[in-house]
Amino acid sequence: MPRSMWKGTISFGMVSIPIRLYVATESHSASFRQLCGEHMSPVRYKRWCERGEHEVQYSEIVKGYQVGGDDYVVIEDQDLENLPLPTAHAIEIAEFVPGTDIQDGLYVKSAYYVEPEDAGRKPYHLLREALSATEMTAVAKVAFRDREHLCSLQPHEEMLIMNTLHWPDEIRSTEGLKGLAEDAVKISPKELQMAKSLVQSLAEESFDPKRYTDEYHEALMTIVNAKVEGAQVVEAPEPSAAPKVMDLMEALKASVDAAKKQRADKSPPAAKPAARKKAS
Repeated sequence: MPRSMWKGTISFGMVSIPIRLYVATESHSASFRQLCGEHMSPVRYKRWCERGEHEVQYSEIVKGYQVGGDDYVVIEDQDLENLPLPTAHAIEIAEFVPGTDIQDGLYVKSAYYVEPEDAGRKPYHLLREALSATEMTAVAKVAFRDREHLCSLQPHEEMLIMNTLHWPDEIRSTEGLKGLAEDAVKISPKELQMAKSLVQSLAEESFDPKRYTDEYHEALMTIVNAKVEGAQVVEAPEPSAAPKVMDLMEALKASVDAAKKQRADKSPPAAKPAARKKAS
């Protein structure tokens, strides 16, 4: 059974919904150990106390907040649990906004599954159905992992999903980026129509992540397994020759043709119509 990482309530007006949060994603990034190039053994980093000149075990380490110079205030885990902050144990919904208003590509950070406790099942599903029917997203705040987060709640299949969001002051300015102004270039109607044709040629009815695989991880495992078995490592294919500089319209037309051919290759062959019998 998965282990919840936060337990509290969702405050929905005067309604309180007891819930648990579960991390919804996991990283499959490759993990490399740092080795000594001479002895091929793992490099270990010591936690070193400068004043006492000795190694410190992890279990002996405490959290300290620097208040000036070499002065620190020790913060215990219990202190963090008892923060004088309502969001430490409650997700307080502040407002509801249209579901398309939050820019996923810029604001969304991490995803969490929201599970209702037994006593909160009915109000939980009431909130989920209300958000689904109104196509709205709840905006709230929650505190965990040593900080307070802006977050959103929205329906996903039969449950609620919570996403932590970047605070406005965490979003960097676009000042200094070049080539963003539309008036800097002139796009002809034909170019726009051809670009739209390319988009439509590669369009799917819906997003299905199962169509994609982590090819980097698969390639890395091929190399790792080859080295374990003492086989020759598979070399990367030679990169294709640099394409010749093409006119934008020519490049778009070639892209559309290639996309249509790719789509045709993926499509299953059409069934042949049954042959008609001759009348006797």
